[in-house]
Amino acid sequence: MKLILVAVAISLCCVQAELYSNKYDSINLDEVLGNRRLLNGYMKCTLDLGPCTAEGKELRYYISDGLKTGCAKCTEQQRKGIKKVMNHLIKHEPQYWQQAVNKYDPQRQYTKMYEKEVKKW
Repeated sequence: MKLILVAVAISLCCVQAELYSNKYDSINLDEVLGNRRLLNGYMKCTLDLGPCTAEGKELRYYISDGLKTGCAKCTEQQRKGIKKVMNHLIKHEPQYWQQAVNKYDPQRQYTKMYEKEVKKW
């Protein structure tokens, strides 16, 4: 019995370690999406068109990896944030959405699925 509890505890630790860092989960996405200057800064960073903050650099990695893995390492907060940002970009910033698709998924292997999901929201 003790062995089972230890195995479960170890597996939970390993699963937790596989998630992306949550240190930027507190960023107010509504503020970023509602502020043209902030949104432009993040988009230029993620598209390699401008300078990046530390969080922007990390975000670039997460975008690429998250698309390919279906956000398997995302926290629940990150999944909600991704839905919010994608919904906003597709509906209100199609030029940025298209640039992001061209950069991170030029063959559109992954983004078609996400676009279908956004239509359901």
